[in-house]
Amino acid sequence: MKTFNATILCLFLCVFNSYSQSVQDIINQVDIDVLSLILQEYSGEVSTIVDGNTVTITNRQQANNDLAADYLVEKLEQLNNITITDQSFNTNGRNIIATQIGKTNPNDIYIICAHYDTVADYCADDNATGTAAVLEAARILSTQCLDNTIVYALWDEEEIGLNGSAFYATQAAANGDNILGVLNLDMIGYDSDAPGTAGDNEFDIDVNNFANSIDVKDDIVSVLNSYTFDLSVIVVNPGTFSSDHSSFWMNGYSAVLLGESWETNDETPFYHSSGDRFNTIDLPYFLELTKLTTAYMATVGGLVDVDNSITNAGSTLTSDQSSATYQWINCDTNSPISGATSQSYTPTVDGIYAVEITSGTCTEVSDCIVFDTLGLDDFLTSEVKIFPNPVKTTLNVEIVDNNATIALDLFDVSGKLVLQKTHTNDAISLHMKNLPQGVYFLKVSSSEKTGTYKIVKE
Repeated sequence: MKTFNATILCLFLCVFNSYSQSVQDIINQVDIDVLSLILQEYSGEVSTIVDGNTVTITNRQQANNDLAADYLVEKLEQLNNITITDQSFNTNGRNIIATQIGKTNPNDIYIICAHYDTVADYCADDNATGTAAVLEAARILSTQCLDNTIVYALWDEEEIGLNGSAFYATQAAANGDNILGVLNLDMIGYDSDAPGTAGDNEFDIDVNNFANSIDVKDDIVSVLNSYTFDLSVIVVNPGTFSSDHSSFWMNGYSAVLLGESWETNDETPFYHSSGDRFNTIDLPYFLELTKLTTAYMATVGGLVDVDNSITNAGSTLTSDQSSATYQWINCDTNSPISGATSQSYTPTVDGIYAVEITSGTCTEVSDCIVFDTLGLDDFLTSEVKIFPNPVKTTLNVEIVDNNATIALDLFDVSGKLVLQKTHTNDAISLHMKNLPQGVYFLKVSSSEKTGTYKIVKE
């Protein structure tokens, strides 16, 4: 039996679409809070946890970035369905590579990649943005069955000569690896329009007539035109060789570079300096480009249509995938429930549950869902105030006109209960200072009402 690691609790107690069954669902799962937190952690704006220690990753220059590489390994180790390779290619150089094997065509390989090294402190745009986007694509797509193999690659020593990607591409060519397309992300967070306002939101695709690179560009543009994105593409041909995609061009592979629009002189003014900080990033623009690139990888990866949504009919949970095999999971204990192998499951106690679905060669696990058999009404938006969110130390919860006992249950993204508090006052404080940064879910309950809220801990 596999280990069950569900990733996000359900915020709604009716119909729960845990993982995606369509490319549009994939797009909808890209999370700005997750991206923002990774971006701040990886550019040293906030501390994070690596190897159990609280650390700050201020600098990622190639001679001083083992901590940054270890962070990437730990992030990827949290995911299912991937194999991680920590690839040393010289005394200091380390590529961090995660491979998700395709179910139907394992030898057909698509790569999404970015470099993680820098030339100065912080360097949020160059290239924590690309790194964060690759991690977000891996977080979402690793929960899916895909026909083709996806490689999530994070290169070292790009800034001193494309060394990491050149090593990998040369080895791949020597091994005869059937790499059908490489999407390189380098600086995807700066747009000179005021963040969040209407603007041109232009981005470049740099391409050249190597192998089938034009087809890769065409496929990205097709995805752009098939769904709704607040983006405008500029195709640059011949494109620059000054990033990791060119390592694949030089080895006969199809590849493109995607990034902010250098072609229209709309690149960050803080390029290659310690002024390249989180507060200079246009987050809505960065979000749109991450959605686009993740959607493209889902498309070329060949998303397998397995419906792993769950319907909560009050007292019974039902998998929406028919004609499959099922195993219901207790997320509190991270273990399968004995005998719970039917399409529907009726819990005997309140708790957090998920389901593993196997259809053909495809096995997917849903996220955990908070299940409350009491059938309580939801709190109105006006009745609960939770602040500050994001939170660093103390989370405040205020219940309007409340005389009842309030129970607070805080869960991490795996469904584990990490804090619990009961109080009878209108105002309650929850101390989160010693918890790791990340996304949490707070369940607020009284004898009459309940609600679940996403919390971001910085």
